[in-house]
Amino acid sequence: MKKQAKGIIALSAVLAAMLGGGLAYMKLAPSDTGSSRGGESSSSSPTLLATEARGQGTVLVSDNGETGTVKSVTVKNSSGELNVIMQSAPDTENGTSAVYNLEGYTDLDVDTAMVGTLANNANGMQAASLVAEGCTDLEKYGLASPEAEVEMTYESGTKVKFFIGDTAPSGSDITYVMVDDGKNDVYTVNTSTIANYSSDYKYFIGKTVLEKPSDDDMPEVQSLRIEREDMDSDILIKYDRDKSDSHAGGTTSPHKLVEPTESYLAIEKAQDIISGMFGLSASDIYAVHCTDADIAEAGLDKPFCKVTMECDDGKSHVLLLGKIFADEDGKKCAYGMLEGGKVIYILSADSAKWLTVTPADISSKIMIASYVWNITDLSVISGDEHINFGISLKEGTELPDSPKSEDFTVLKDGKEFDSERYRLFYSFLISANAEEFATDAPVPSGEPAVSVSLKDSQMGKTIKYDFYDDTFMRSLIVIDGESKFYCTKSYVDTLKENIKRISTGEDYITTW
Repeated sequence: MKKQAKGIIALSAVLAAMLGGGLAYMKLAPSDTGSSRGGESSSSSPTLLATEARGQGTVLVSDNGETGTVKSVTVKNSSGELNVIMQSAPDTENGTSAVYNLEGYTDLDVDTAMVGTLANNANGMQAASLVAEGCTDLEKYGLASPEAEVEMTYESGTKVKFFIGDTAPSGSDITYVMVDDGKNDVYTVNTSTIANYSSDYKYFIGKTVLEKPSDDDMPEVQSLRIEREDMDSDILIKYDRDKSDSHAGGTTSPHKLVEPTESYLAIEKAQDIISGMFGLSASDIYAVHCTDADIAEAGLDKPFCKVTMECDDGKSHVLLLGKIFADEDGKKCAYGMLEGGKVIYILSADSAKWLTVTPADISSKIMIASYVWNITDLSVISGDEHINFGISLKEGTELPDSPKSEDFTVLKDGKEFDSERYRLFYSFLISANAEEFATDAPVPSGEPAVSVSLKDSQMGKTIKYDFYDDTFMRSLIVIDGESKFYCTKSYVDTLKENIKRISTGEDYITTW
């Protein structure tokens, strides 16, 4: 490369450093003029040693040069005033740091770790560069009317005040600041260090509506009731103790839909509805220390939705929800608060699922959920076919953890029957899917196409299922005399055929 070209590149590098707020430090060689001893001439050229921003590393906030312990902080910004107070002093023996809180909000769930940034981030804060010494044009840096004014008071009594201005236009993540020391020197600091000083009090209030207990302390939800303006009847879910037995079978959910109709629940769909109030997180906060006027303005004096969760620890939690609305970004939200609480939250409609859930959303398609070996008596009637099964554990046998067909004796109409063949028939029987609710359907007056009656020893009761032809494509399922569900008629037709095959030894049909 030619010497001229090299010189241009070197000069460009120096200029770039200077234009970027940095100063290139150069050092001349030991002999900078004249000839060396012996008459040999030696010219000296500048040698680039380092590039460093002017004022970089200057400590702007300290306790007279020391990183002391901050006792309190006052922050004034466009949102108002924040007063940070020390809640507990640091413990050097145990290695714990000071804990800070917001004055006037200690009765709320304040994020003390986040509040702590207001005391800790500026303590010992260093400048990225000095951009204006003895500045007379503070408007240029947004410091004539600062974004925020911060005063820190140390335990020693030392007070340091600084002002936060505009973000530098260079595109880098730096912001202008000035310490109130009479010098009017303007520095830049990393924006991330001082960002929280521009936040309002809501930023520091916890957004968890109801704290989620640890796994060891998690209570069992005994009941959950959803009352909503757009529903004719409530949704009521209750803990179903019968399903807690290891041999209960069917759905794995220990809860059951009770209102508007009885139905087993799909655990993967219902879990967020049953216990989702624990750990529910808001996207934002609407009001704290809310007044009656705040509650009315949010529509929570007459809530659109009310969710009541009763737990086995004796506690009741009531969540009030307003109607869904779209925020500035078009996202669906709703106001929400705990009954008797002090904070009104803004919740996404996706997290507050009680606003839109229907019984069909959480119900299991399983209609017969009794475990096969919990059945002691089973009868099926289809036309002229009338078959009675009796099932019992073989004499001298204890119920194993994983029961099998060979552990049981099955009688068909009083005569011994192949227990595995019985199990296969029952397996088909419980494959009936409750495809939709039929709570308003009248019970037909004629004879059902198929009747099934089973006695569940675990539940301690007998349940009767009647299948009626409803339309060309579907059948009505009546349980214990009440219309409950519809299922596809092809299942009932196949069930009728399989009832005929019980005695013939033919393979059961498993598709329909």
